[in-house]
Amino acid sequence: MDNFVPEWKKWSSRRPFSIALKTPNGDYNWREINRLVDQQSRSLISQGVSASDLVTCVSKNCFELVVVYLACIELGTKCSIVMPQPLSLLKDKLETLYTKKQTRFVWISPEAQTQMTAEEQAELSSIVTSLSLHSISASLSSLHSQYSPKRISSLIFTSGSSGKAKAVAHNVHQHRASALGLLEKIQFKHGDSWLLSLPMYHVSGLSIVHRWLVAGACMKIGSGKLEEDIHGVTHASLVATQLQRLLTQSQTLNLKCVLLGGSHIPSSLGLQAAKQNIETWLGYGMTEAASTVTAKRVNEDDTAGTLLPNRELRVEQGKIYIAGQTLASGYYFQGKLNSLTDDEGWFDTKDLGEWVGNEVRILGREGNMFISGGENVHCEEIEVVINRHEQVNTCIVVAVEDSEFGAVSIALVASNSDLASLNINEWLEGKIERFKRPRQYYILPDELLTSGIKISRKDVKDYVTSHFTNYRVI
Repeated sequence: MDNFVPEWKKWSSRRPFSIALKTPNGDYNWREINRLVDQQSRSLISQGVSASDLVTCVSKNCFELVVVYLACIELGTKCSIVMPQPLSLLKDKLETLYTKKQTRFVWISPEAQTQMTAEEQAELSSIVTSLSLHSISASLSSLHSQYSPKRISSLIFTSGSSGKAKAVAHNVHQHRASALGLLEKIQFKHGDSWLLSLPMYHVSGLSIVHRWLVAGACMKIGSGKLEEDIHGVTHASLVATQLQRLLTQSQTLNLKCVLLGGSHIPSSLGLQAAKQNIETWLGYGMTEAASTVTAKRVNEDDTAGTLLPNRELRVEQGKIYIAGQTLASGYYFQGKLNSLTDDEGWFDTKDLGEWVGNEVRILGREGNMFISGGENVHCEEIEVVINRHEQVNTCIVVAVEDSEFGAVSIALVASNSDLASLNINEWLEGKIERFKRPRQYYILPDELLTSGIKISRKDVKDYVTSHFTNYRVI
């Protein structure tokens, strides 16, 4: 029965007065969430939205975005969540999502609107049907739910690191399978609270919403200041640098568990967190798989953990393929779904890896390999070693052209210590071949550390291109 009832309605019946959502403007219990979603569903209907339509939400995380997303699920309406961005980029997204004859229902958060010029707002209004979030009287006729767990519910764009960004289509069943599988490993239950610390326009953020719905626990929407937002929550999805900063502060943390993103996480960070009774987990995942595929407790091994329930994974000729209940329905383009699997139902992740016992080790992306002096080098294999340095929080290695060797690497490093004092190349002696060591080390800027559960390699490359004119990024 539960498969045919939206999760928030189930909890509204079972735990009506339990706090479900904490926001900067107040807290809401499950009964209030249910009422607000019903109101917003009626509001969308009154503006012409039906189950066959697609609503695009341009917004950072906020209470209203969560309610609109749930209302779309209630109506059986597809919902695409995209980040606030220049109008030219947004128009590209809209061209991917809608046909020329289709009504382009778009909701733009007030915050996102303030980032647009008056001219941009006027141009956008001429090509979309703008939605407003106004309340509808409960006295209107009863809401006819079109909820179906197998109906496409979310369209999330990939990072576009290997070409043009694609809209990945998932249904509630796939999101739910992802959440249930992870929560078999990580305990998250009634009485716990997970910080919505990652943007919902990334699958890593949207997966937090679905874990919240499955568990019937509490989710917190913060103000964007992690040091304040972390207060009172038991679970969070962070990058290593964020956790490191929290652990070195004087405030008391209520955290029980942190899911860390990125490449190899220093075991010393896990030990430091354990002293404050915080479990640290790392995982491997992607948009197409509704987030996490493998996971494990942080330790000294450079593996990405064991396969989570509801997923399948195989390694063939060094390449990783995935399948299972969490795999997306396809890539969405102007109303049509294009398959992302081969004839046998396997998705080529373009990642390279190997099995180490029952755990998988990620060797890197196919596109992140470069040739230096005739030798194949993977950026990720260098990062894994450097990240073991006790004073390195995280690093990203970028390949650049070199007149002598064809290509060499440079590294951008986040550390609480002065970069020159780390003597990383000396420390690498005996740990990695000399020709693989980065030629230069630079500070990894803070703005590249907080865009998601993992650092965007594309953003780092763009940063190098724009800030270091002496390098040509490969």
